[in-house]
Amino acid sequence: MNTQLKLNNIYKMDCIKGTKLMKKQSLFADVIVTSPPYNIGKKYNKYNDEKPRIAYLDWMEDVAEQCKEIMTDQSSFFLNVGGKPSDMWIPFDIAQRFRKKFVLQNVIHWIKSISIPKEDVGNYPNIKGDISVGHYKPVNSDRYMNSCHELIFHFTKKGEVNVDKLAIGVPYQDKSNIGRWKMAKDDLRPRGNTWFIPYETIKKSRPHPTVFPEKLPEMCLKLHGLKKIRLAMDPFMGIGSSAIACKKLNLDFIGFEIDKSYIDIASKRLAEI
Repeated sequence: MNTQLKLNNIYKMDCIKGTKLMKKQSLFADVIVTSPPYNIGKKYNKYNDEKPRIAYLDWMEDVAEQCKEIMTDQSSFFLNVGGKPSDMWIPFDIAQRFRKKFVLQNVIHWIKSISIPKEDVGNYPNIKGDISVGHYKPVNSDRYMNSCHELIFHFTKKGEVNVDKLAIGVPYQDKSNIGRWKMAKDDLRPRGNTWFIPYETIKKSRPHPTVFPEKLPEMCLKLHGLKKIRLAMDPFMGIGSSAIACKKLNLDFIGFEIDKSYIDIASKRLAEI
């Protein structure tokens, strides 16, 4: 018997089965925001993260195809993907598979850690010295640099989706720009495609090997435009960061996850909001 999907629930279900069920029940997602397994050997409870490369990419292409079936021409798919220092091709290989199904409308760089010398900051009196903020995973190698960023690919069906850039805007550092430029009517400018979103420091054991900060899906949802979102979906829900972002923004969501223990954690986190 097929499950009757209800809004604001996370279902213990493979995402391909879940998206097919959404299509059958005429549930269409205005925004999909997710971060799938990267196939880099992370220790999930129920998932093997070391598939043969071609099999993994074939699977991701199938995910893309099924997700496309529950999107409209004005829907957005925000795909967060990273690699590892010894294999940085992974996100680009995945993007090439998604290229068969979608238009790549924007590429966003999620900056997790950054260091800026004072001499490069400019003349800002509140900044007194060098800046170094955020966290990254140490790399015990003399060949590879620490990975301080990941990619967020913004896919749409036709590349014609208007976004709300000022919904994630930032104040002007140089206030003289206010009124000078055509778009600068208020003290707010577009953030652009580099987003600094640090990880929270983990003091105890990490409940999920690759959880992303809830601010990441929150910014994706705002960029798409909150007024246009009737339903958001995350096919790899994990411990619920996307669901939490939706709940805080008063948006309906549906998520899929194959590990019940992760769903239990997500449900507990949602109940605490």
